[in-house]
Amino acid sequence: MTTGAGATDRRIALVIEDAPDICLLLCDTLRQAGFDASGAGTGTQGLEQAHRLQPDLVTLDLTLPDIDGIEVCRRLRTSTNAYIIMLTARAEETDRLIGLEVGADDYMIKPFSPRELRARVGAMFRRPRLADPGEPDGAAAVLQIGDLMVDQESREVTLAGEPVALTRTEFDLLVAFMSRPRRVWERETLARHVWRTDWPGDDHVIDVHVANLRHKLGDSAIDGHWVHTVRGVGYRFGS
Repeated sequence: MTTGAGATDRRIALVIEDAPDICLLLCDTLRQAGFDASGAGTGTQGLEQAHRLQPDLVTLDLTLPDIDGIEVCRRLRTSTNAYIIMLTARAEETDRLIGLEVGADDYMIKPFSPRELRARVGAMFRRPRLADPGEPDGAAAVLQIGDLMVDQESREVTLAGEPVALTRTEFDLLVAFMSRPRRVWERETLARHVWRTDWPGDDHVIDVHVANLRHKLGDSAIDGHWVHTVRGVGYRFGS
């Protein structure tokens, strides 16, 4: 939540979209959802506004007139931990997966329903930040397994004393895993736990985010130290 001199207690949304009518629709939809929303018509403008506004949420068109949306997403991830929803008129699976791989939290295919957008955004911001609601009060704010440590209050992760930069979705996945080490998570259950919604996208969404998390922890799918694949079921965390 944005605070500071001259700031409000409303969350900030940035819409990076070159089609004026879609940009207006997105801004109006997000304002109805309680955001201060502003638009940018190019990737360059979007990056400049992201630096200035420090948004909590970014909707990002895949096809922009100057910089490809994938590259914009990659650059955003070097400076912001905002939720990023990639919007694309192309239904190719490759485009969606690349967007997730470079740091997008979710994707939607145009044309989209404003109601669905509000539902997805609402689910993102309902994610637990300190402890799962099903856990008892006073659950540890700091989780540690071996030399991997997660501070849920500061949202910082360290591995062998070195910081690990995670997206919000990757962080929430890691908290879920570390809160119940060695539990076998089915993909749908993991999606409901992290996204706080019955909408899991598809299995690829979970798989890509888990793959990104593995990479940042120095893990691999074949010889995983932290995240293990349970064939035909999902994932298990723990050495």
